[in-house]
Amino acid sequence: MLALDKVGKIYPNGVNALARFSAEIAPGEIVAIIGGSGCGKSTLLRAIAGLDRATSGTVSLDATAISAPHEKIGIIFQEPRLLPWLSVADNIGFGLSDLSAHERREKVARSLARVGLSDKANAWPRELSGGQAQRVAIARALVQEPDIILADEPIASLDPRNTRIVMDALLRINKHFGITVICNLHSLDLARTYCDRLIGMSAGRIVFDGAPVSLTDLIARELYDLEANDVMGSAPPVPADVTVPELGTAAAA
Repeated sequence: MLALDKVGKIYPNGVNALARFSAEIAPGEIVAIIGGSGCGKSTLLRAIAGLDRATSGTVSLDATAISAPHEKIGIIFQEPRLLPWLSVADNIGFGLSDLSAHERREKVARSLARVGLSDKANAWPRELSGGQAQRVAIARALVQEPDIILADEPIASLDPRNTRIVMDALLRINKHFGITVICNLHSLDLARTYCDRLIGMSAGRIVFDGAPVSLTDLIARELYDLEANDVMGSAPPVPADVTVPELGTAAAA
């Protein structure tokens, strides 16, 4: 169980990014954090990941407080942040120096299979599409064998086709392997489509917490304010010629 108890975060410039944020997220949930720009979504994920210590309150996993990066929590950022001088396989296995070469290869291969990129192990980051690079970042998080994956706007820079492929990969990881996924999403329609639970934030506070069906357009417009028209359109369709890969298969996208 991931628990946040009255978590607050005030930056040195006086910005109050989180204000007494409290929530519990059960194992196996897939949750979207939604809200307008500057509402505290990224700060929240950084606090959960142990990358940004809260000013007040506690973040805990299975009753153990988190104040530094945790081996059971993986994080994916808006940009994949792959090392250009390393192959895809070496990017994924970069943090596995304590394992034998054989064990490292097996874990990397298993992670690549889970995101449908088994044929890209020897590719260079420059040879990947944006969607492929983001799935490599997911595989890099998976190789840790985490209980929780945090995704901070993972599809913000992707086209509609790759958006669907990356979100499908996160959904399969959640449903097939029971890994908790907490995802910051700007698109409300994507959040409603892929996630079982939505947590709406405004000014660092929770203003909605429930199933997608319970989020009315009125509440959504209050959450997003001037951005509402940009985030409440239809989710991008999957082009007719796209087949999203099953687990363990390679994809060209």
